Amino acid sequence: MFIKKIKLKQFRNYQAVDVAFEKNINIIIGRNAQGKTSLIESMYVLSTTKSHRTSKDQQLILFNEEFARIEADVKRQQDDFQLSLSISKKGKKANYNGIVQKKLSDYVGKLIVVLFAPEDLSLVKGGPQYRRRFLDMEIGQLSPTYLYHLGQYGKLLKQRNELLKQLRHNRKNELFLEVLTEQLVPHATFVINKRIDFLEKLQQFAKAIHQEITQNLEDISIGYMNSFKQWELTDEQVLQIYKDAFTADIQNGSTSFGPHRDDFIVSINGINTHQFGSQGQQRTASLSIKLAEIELIYSVLGEYPVLLLDDVLSELDDARQTQLLNTIKNRVQTFITTTNIDGIDDEVVQLADIFTIDNAEIRIGDEDGTRSR
Repeated sequence: MFIKKIKLKQFRNYQAVDVAFEKNINIIIGRNAQGKTSLIESMYVLSTTKSHRTSKDQQLILFNEEFARIEADVKRQQDDFQLSLSISKKGKKANYNGIVQKKLSDYVGKLIVVLFAPEDLSLVKGGPQYRRRFLDMEIGQLSPTYLYHLGQYGKLLKQRNELLKQLRHNRKNELFLEVLTEQLVPHATFVINKRIDFLEKLQQFAKAIHQEITQNLEDISIGYMNSFKQWELTDEQVLQIYKDAFTADIQNGSTSFGPHRDDFIVSINGINTHQFGSQGQQRTASLSIKLAEIELIYSVLGEYPVLLLDDVLSELDDARQTQLLNTIKNRVQTFITTTNIDGIDDEVVQLADIFTIDNAEIRIGDEDGTRSR
């Protein structure tokens, strides 16, 4: 995949920008708060329809404006196409080659990106909510069906939890709890089984990458932490578990089991890295998972995603940075944001186009204008 051009209108601090990309590696230089991360964010939002920085769409719109729009010309192996996403108080509207997409889940997956930001180095040591979001965003790009089931699960879970709170005071609508639970079950089992399958495949790639980074001294494993405590779940098994928990759920006013409670655990040499790993091990594991994600996407699609590196190189030591940069050379279109190029491998810099951002204005060349196409 290759982003040939991107246009922003009233997105974050950009009034209007139109920039073309010709090379696989694009280094974006600028001081803090000039718009580097916003440019990366626009590509991520265009791909996934969601931001990695905020859950409030209004924050994506330039102050005092009514809407924001992101447009891009994209090249994939099969064809070239245009994408656009408009964001307003009324919601989001996605277009593929000028045709409005009825559902955002039908649009996601046209352009696939992998984002690697400093906060992703906390993938292993962070909380379960962060890892669940990682699973949902990455699987969702590869499977619109997953997004559908996840969305339905979320809606039904919200209704079920509201009903459980009511039942604590009045058990009159308990029959409706059974109905909601029966509707919830197939979506829960689909999401969980899809996550388990994804992690099994991710682990295969992560093992080889991790061994290379650690010179075969460490072995990584990734396991799904299922709140049902069972694997290869059927709808009947899940329904029975929910029914057995009716009384407890009513007392607690919330749903005890399901994808919203699940997690995955990363271990190195059989030891839980989240709890007992050093900071270096946690970072190496996070890097291995991100690089494995790139290879997994290639194995499914036969082409690489676009890689977004948002100010992450400065957070990696030489060995980890070398592993990351060796992965992207000549294979993956990559966008790297940084305050300067001093810490970036010279070979990578020679292969790159360099852009400078100053107060939401983008120009080709470094600070002195001496490096360009």
